[in-house]
Amino acid sequence: MTKLLLSVHVLAAILAVGSIAVAASLFPRFAKQAVAEAPQGGEEKGKAVGIAAFLHRICRIYAVAGLVVPVFGIATGAQLGVLGDAWLISSMILTALAAFLLAMAIIPGQERMLTMARQDGAAVEGLDAAATRLGMLTGIFNLVWAVVVVLMIVRPGSTTGV
Repeated sequence: MTKLLLSVHVLAAILAVGSIAVAASLFPRFAKQAVAEAPQGGEEKGKAVGIAAFLHRICRIYAVAGLVVPVFGIATGAQLGVLGDAWLISSMILTALAAFLLAMAIIPGQERMLTMARQDGAAVEGLDAAATRLGMLTGIFNLVWAVVVVLMIVRPGSTTGV
């Protein structure tokens, strides 16, 4: 049973978190492109806005799907009897931090930038700052997940043989 739980946990992490990491990283580029092309309008602006909206949708949908990752992670940890280990507690705290960043900063930041992109040529104040901030938050989100992956692989102090 442990191997099944661990397999679902790892697959969900790869598919959900990986998709969010890529989509969130690409989003600022296409949102800025849509705003930059606003004066010209036409098909290119529509294409850039469409791509940005699609990337935002991926982030929203996979954020919900990503809830499977900690659920199966906790189930796996309970099955192995390692819920009290420091590496797992640290991973859970970092996972909560990543979830908080995604839900409270990245997805709302994307929504603000999409609103700017859809304003059809209106002067958009603070676009560069918003894109820079969103890129920074996404980078922190991705870095937090990289640390979680390292903790899951190295498992400092762990004696399990999984």
